[in-house]
Formats: sequence, C-alpha cells, structure tokens
Amino acid sequence: MKRLNDARILMYSHDTFGLGHLRRCRAIAHALVDRFKGLTVLIISGSQIAGAFDFKARVDFVKIPSVIKLYSGEYTSINNHIDIADTLAIREALILETAEFFDPDIFIVDKEPMGLRGEVEKTLVALQMKGCTTVLGLRDVMDSAELLEEEWRKKEVMEKIAGLYDEIWIYGPEDFWNPLQGLTTPQRTLDKLRYTGFLQRETPSTENHRFQQPLPSSYILVTAGGGGDGAELMSMVLAAREHDRNLVYPLVLVPGPFMRSEEREEIHQRANNLKDVVVIDFDNELETIMDGATGVVGMCGYNTFCEILSFDKPALFVPRTRPRKEQLIRATRASELGLARVLDTDKAIDPAKMADALHALPNMPAPSKSSYDLHLDGLQSICRRVEEMQALSSTAAQNDISRPVSHPAEEQIVS
Repeated sequence: MKRLNDARILMYSHDTFGLGHLRRCRAIAHALVDRFKGLTVLIISGSQIAGAFDFKARVDFVKIPSVIKLYSGEYTSINNHIDIADTLAIREALILETAEFFDPDIFIVDKEPMGLRGEVEKTLVALQMKGCTTVLGLRDVMDSAELLEEEWRKKEVMEKIAGLYDEIWIYGPEDFWNPLQGLTTPQRTLDKLRYTGFLQRETPSTENHRFQQPLPSSYILVTAGGGGDGAELMSMVLAAREHDRNLVYPLVLVPGPFMRSEEREEIHQRANNLKDVVVIDFDNELETIMDGATGVVGMCGYNTFCEILSFDKPALFVPRTRPRKEQLIRATRASELGLARVLDTDKAIDPAKMADALHALPNMPAPSKSSYDLHLDGLQSICRRVEEMQALSSTAAQNDISRPVSHPAEEQIVS
C-alpha cells in the first residue's frame, strides 16, 4: 500500500433511479483506499439506501435529499410534502457546501455532467477556481446517439463539459464502445477522453454473511439490479417455470430494493408455488450470490455486466429499451463479442422461448471462453491515474513556491 500525501477525493452520485451509480462510486472509492494509505474519499449520494452498504475505512458518504425519477422521465421528491424545486435547491446548496468544507484534490462526477438539473455546475466552477482537478466518469454506454444528442443539446452540456472538466474517464475499453459515438463533440473534449477498462468486482471479505434464505448448492441467479423496472424480467422467468415443468434447475431471484410492493408480493406468491425457487428481496453483497451462481439472467445494466465478466458467468440478457437504450446497446455488443446471449423482450415474453433459453443457460460458455480480451483493469487504471495526477499537482505546487514573488509596488515602478 502506498501513501498519497493525505489526498482527498470527492465523488458525486445523483442516484435518482436504481443502485448503479452508488455501487460504481463505491467500487472506485474502495479500490483507491486499498491502494493508497493516505487517501480519503467522500461520496455525495442521493440514494435512499446508501446506509445499507458497508464502506471501508477512509470512505464515507454525505446523504442529500432523495429524488425519484418517474417512468415519464420527470422527477419528484421522495418526501411528498416538499416541492421538487425546494428539494433541488437544498441538494445544490449541500453539494456546494460539502465541497467547500472538504476541499478535495480531485472531484469525480458520475454520469451526469452537470448533475441532476444542473445542481453540480456551481460546485465545478468553485472547485476549479481552487485548483481542484475535475473528472467526469462515464459508463461504457450512455444511450443512443440520437437521444443523448437531443438531451445534451438543450442543456448545452457538451460546451460545459469542455470548459468545466479536466478529464473524462470512460469506464470501459475503447474497443467495446464509445459513449460519445455519433455526438457532435469538440476536439478539446475528445482530447480529454481516457478509457479505463471495465471495473472488476470481487466478493466482499465480510465473514459469516447471512442470507435471507439458504441458497441451493447450484442455481441460476435472476437479478434486476435496483429493481425499479425489473418486475417484467422476474415475471417472464417465473412464467417459463410455470409453463415448462421440465425446467427444474433451481432459481434465486433478487428483485431489488426499489421494486413496487405489489409487484414484489406477486413474485413471492408465484415463487411459493414452484419448487426450488428462492426469492431474496435485497442483499448488500450481491457479488457473493453471483459468485456462487451457475449462470445469470439480467437486464445488462453496467454493474451487472461488470460482475458477470468479473465472476466469469454464462449470461442471458433481456435488456429494457425505455427510457434509455443503454442496456440494449451493451447487451447487443456483448452478444456480438460472444460474451453473452440476448433475448429481446418480444421473445422473452413467450414462456416457451424463455424456457428454452433457461434450459441452455447452464451449458453456455463463460465470457472467458470468447476470443475477446475482457479488459478488467479499470480500477487499477483509475488508481494509476490518480497517482499521476497527484504527482503532477505536487510538482506544480513546488514550481509555484520556487518562482520569485513579484510585489505590487515593484510592478507599479516597472510600468
């Protein structure tokens, strides 16, 4: 473990839907404190359940008021008694105040360049003026170019990225996907791109972890991530089991914490009528469950995809296509590279076709059997870059100290 001169890194995760942003920030933060003894990471998060996760020493989080993204794409406060405009104003003020007090060396913003409704823009300006290095972290796939271009053009996002960020980290390899592909992107923005590789995951070191229910000795894991839009996937898998009584391979279903209560209850009722189907509503160590699985059924969100690659599991993806096409693009590219099989919703909704796919899943080749280099070195790449940034910052500071100081009076005389 190296010492990094007591560096401070601030991370921002807007967290309006699902768990992906917080879990990605947490993985990066843990890798950094594992690598550097003197480093501290503070995560600003809007997640309702940030406290449900364990954080390593020197990693902490500041909770800002939660906002929920509706299926319509609009946002609402989790507290119905507070207007959304007031909630956003509180979030913006807390983010800026936290940044000013924490005084980070590096500020990493996850996915949303200006934050939710622009709530991070003032903080970016303030930190840049103090010499803080600003980084935008983008997942490998954002959305279709058409939808992203329209969204960002209205908010002048590309111009703001060019002026307010020192670097842009893409959490994937260059030969997998370019999230800015098809967008009108200034050259000075392209010059800031750095591909890190995928963020590899590991099983937590927690001893004696207790699951809600005992797990079968072998099973297929069905995961919906945060679960806010995962009920359809769970229903399609259960329908296949109900349709095909020869489909007896044990299943472990993890709906996720944000699934609606009525949808969750229906899943439990249907699972109770089937043999060898276990439902675990939520577990903060999903990596442990995935590590023990024979195969995985998921929607191909970023974290699920990285975990499947990390634990080398045969995978069946049923990606959603609304409101974003991110999962479809990632799943399609994974299929092209021989990393997984994709079943679109129109086919997966047919119980017979889903049953056929589940029959085949345990015997499918793992990602490592493909000819594609998995590029699971993203966390190491980030650590190396942080070390380089701090070295450059230290050199710049020393140069400033050694430079002769001019006095205002002398300047007046010269002029």
